This record gives sequence, structure tokens and C-alpha cells, in this order.
Amino acid sequence: MSKAKVGHRIKTFREKQGLSLEEFSSRTGLGVDFLEAVEEKEKYPSLGPLLKIARALGVRLGTFLDDQVSKDPLIVKLGERKEEFAMHSDQEKTASMKYFSLAKGKSDRHMEPFFIEIQPEDGEPKLTSHEGEEFIIVVSGKLKVVYGKEESVLEAGDSVYFNSVVPHYVAADGNEKCDIYAVLYFPE
Repeated sequence: MSKAKVGHRIKTFREKQGLSLEEFSSRTGLGVDFLEAVEEKEKYPSLGPLLKIARALGVRLGTFLDDQVSKDPLIVKLGERKEEFAMHSDQEKTASMKYFSLAKGKSDRHMEPFFIEIQPEDGEPKLTSHEGEEFIIVVSGKLKVVYGKEESVLEAGDSVYFNSVVPHYVAADGNEKCDIYAVLYFPE
């Protein structure tokens, strides 16, 4: 597959299945306007909706990131990392989170590893939940983790592992950027 963006790949999968945006909306539980923004404007508020989209299309989340080649072992050099997609808060024009896939090219994977740059943002946290598990290691800055009713702040070298079905939220704590490595597992 070419270097098509995630939204374009989603649209391609949807059209191959002959789904209208209205049918797609019904399958995912997400609004037509939202789905159009994902496909056309590359707007992603969090991983939860992307997971719903993948499930509605009968594919795994990584399918939207993959090239056709499967490499084993897959090595990603620091200088070769490329931003795959970014998450935007509702009001923000700039990305609050930039995701760099560390597994693009390994199509038979069961985990989704990312390096993520998190910018400080204002506003109330929006908790999300989905099936699976997440493991995060803080590289720099401070990370606020809200898990259910519990709130923690992690610093460089700290890690957290949790069940993603519990409503959760991660964000940069304070006014500085936070860099993390995150490994997500979504059961099929």
C-alpha cells in the first residue's frame, strides 16, 4: 500500500465493503460528521473511535498503519520514525498527541507499540475505554494518568500497566510536553 494517510485507508476499506457513511455510522455508533472528519481531515480525538472503526470493518487497528510487507524482526531506527497520526482535542487546531508507530511493517502483530509526543492541553479530561490492555513508560516530562476515579502523576522512568476497559485518560501534566512509549493490546 502507498504512503496513504490513516483516514484515506479507512475510507478505502469502507468503500471496498460498499458501506455508505450512514451505514458505517450505524455500525460504529459514531456520527457521520465525525466519520467524515476522520476520513477527509485526518481528525482523531482518541484511539477508542479508531478501534470502533477497525472492528466495524472487521480489521485490526494496525491495518490502517501497515504497509503490505511483514518484517520479522522489525527494527525501527530513531531517525527513521515517522508520525502516523495525531489526536486533536475538540477545540484544538494543533495536535495534542502525535503517534509514531514502532510496528509499521509487521502485519502479523498482536500489539501496537508507539512513541507518543503529548502536548500540554487545557480542559477537562475525557475518559475513554475499550477492550484490551495498555503499558506505558514515561521518557520525559510528567504524565497524568486518570484510571477510573484514581489519578496519578508519573515521571521519567515510571511506568503503568492497566486494563483499558476501565475508563482512563492520559495527558501531559503541567505546561511541558511529555514523551512516552506505549504498547497497546486489543483482543481480536
